[in-house]
Amino acid sequence: MKLLIRKGRVVDPVGGIGGVMDILVEDGRVAVIGSELTAPSARVIDARGLTVCAGLVDMHVHLREPGFEYKETIETGCLAAARGGFTSIAPMPNTRPATDCPERIALVRQKAAQACGVHVWPIGAVTWGQKGQALTDAAALKKAGAVALSDDGMPVQNANLLRDALIRCRRQELTILSHCEDADLVKNYAVNEGRVSRALGLPGRPAIAEELQVMRDAMLAEETGAAVHICHISTARSVEIVRQFKKKGVPITCETCPQYFALTEDELLSRGTLARVNPPLRTRLDVEGILAGLKDGAIDVIATDHAPHSAEEKARPLPEAPSGMVGLETALAVTLTSLYHTGVMDLSDILRKMTINPAFILRIPKGRLSLGGGADFTIFDPDEEWTVDPEQFASKGRNTPFAGRTLKGRVKYTIVDGKIIYQEGK
Repeated sequence: MKLLIRKGRVVDPVGGIGGVMDILVEDGRVAVIGSELTAPSARVIDARGLTVCAGLVDMHVHLREPGFEYKETIETGCLAAARGGFTSIAPMPNTRPATDCPERIALVRQKAAQACGVHVWPIGAVTWGQKGQALTDAAALKKAGAVALSDDGMPVQNANLLRDALIRCRRQELTILSHCEDADLVKNYAVNEGRVSRALGLPGRPAIAEELQVMRDAMLAEETGAAVHICHISTARSVEIVRQFKKKGVPITCETCPQYFALTEDELLSRGTLARVNPPLRTRLDVEGILAGLKDGAIDVIATDHAPHSAEEKARPLPEAPSGMVGLETALAVTLTSLYHTGVMDLSDILRKMTINPAFILRIPKGRLSLGGGADFTIFDPDEEWTVDPEQFASKGRNTPFAGRTLKGRVKYTIVDGKIIYQEGK
């Protein structure tokens, strides 16, 4: 099977390929990149006016299956990913039961193989049942197909246990993805500690709860030489900690999510539970710190932390509702609207954080555009405006504070292994 993408604006942060070009795909691989290509038997995509890049990679999603299929399934999560331009996603292990053994890694891979074609790269749990008491078998999980380990959602509180996990993961060439919050400081509080929590009369999750754990994990990475990746970083001081340890050559990376550079804690006052996430939305000063980290490279990745919940769950009072928002179908548009169209970052730097960087951290062969390489592409119009309507989502989740917002940037095609798995309007 042949596919010819014609006259798209190619943006490749890795190889430096750029400009209006044609791409010919044969048998799921990139065969030729050039100009005025012809292939009589190929299916043709007219990409004039559109941007073509390597398929987006999201290293932090929650697909909920097994155990919470009423929130999301692997199939619906993959469909949402395809609509959002993501060709590779890595689901966290906080399912029921947790993805903490080879059999459950195999189950995720089996279910994913029956879905729409998006590559699914499972993340295994650091501890059995994510209970923070006993380590899983990192070697067995890797052999079964896990690309990293994490107890996201239930961060490892025992520093000695995490240190042992890092030593084991270094031997296996696995990165630990760390959710950094001190459980004693945050409990199940719903909002950032500060002006908004006081206005709501609620206890808050203080910024120091994240920053203490970021510092701890950075120091453990330095001491063990093991790779640590900080999930959904949200405070300016957390970014500065990562920045300083990177300067020392410590193998630490981090991600943020669109909500942490597009929204502030004020969103809780108008959107209520739809804006409740962990870690919480922070202050304007924190947003500025996140933007600075994105610009100077202290922050490596833009991920979604896609976290679907049912409408009934999100209808509970703010202190009782679960944390999380969906993001797969809005992430690229929110990012382009907030970073590209405001002049904060250029398109190549944005796409680096959504393609090759997460792929490199997970050690997966994705996120780049190269001759002979797998033909995973995202094709989008960076300038098209659209209004977010959660009822049109492929995800089961409708829980987004971006509902009703006009965004700029829309996915037109998602292509995996040379096959069109999503086309707008079809």
